[in-house]
Amino acid sequence: MVPNQKTFEINNPELRNEYGKKSSGKKPAESKIKSGRGRKSLKVQDEPIEIPEDEVLFRKMYYSIGDVAKMFAVNASLIRYWENEFDILKPKKNAKGDRHFRPEDIKNLSLIYHLLRERKYTIEGAKEFLKYNKNASQKYEMIRALQKLRSFLIELKASL
Repeated sequence: MVPNQKTFEINNPELRNEYGKKSSGKKPAESKIKSGRGRKSLKVQDEPIEIPEDEVLFRKMYYSIGDVAKMFAVNASLIRYWENEFDILKPKKNAKGDRHFRPEDIKNLSLIYHLLRERKYTIEGAKEFLKYNKNASQKYEMIRALQKLRSFLIELKASL
C-alpha cells in the first residue's frame, strides 16, 4: 500500500456484484427500460402500409413527401435516402426544392418497401434485384392482387 492512501470498504450489499467486488452503482442491464428511440425492429411492423387503390392514387398528379411518408409509416428522411440510393425514384422538385412524388414513384416506393422491409433485402441486394429483374414491379403487383383476393375470400368465409 502507498503511504497516505485511504481505502474505503463498501458494506452496502446492493453496491456489490455477484463476486463481492464493488459495482458502479448502476442497475443490472436486464432492468433497463427501453426507450422509444433508435431503429425499429424489422421483425415487428407496427402499422401496415396504407397505399390507396390505383383509382384513388391516380386522382392526384403529385403527392408531397409528408403524404408519402405517412402512407409508408416511415420518416421523410428515409424516403429521401431511398431516393438517393435507387435510380427508379425520380420525384419532381419545384424551385424551392420540395419533392413531389407521382403515382408511379409511389408504386416504385412500394416495391422498394416490399423488398427492404418485408423480404428483408439489404440496400445492395434490392438494387441488384431491381437491376436483374426488370419485370419485378409486374410480379409485385400480381402478388399484391393475389393477397387482396385471399383476404377477401377469408372475410367471405368468415361471414358464412
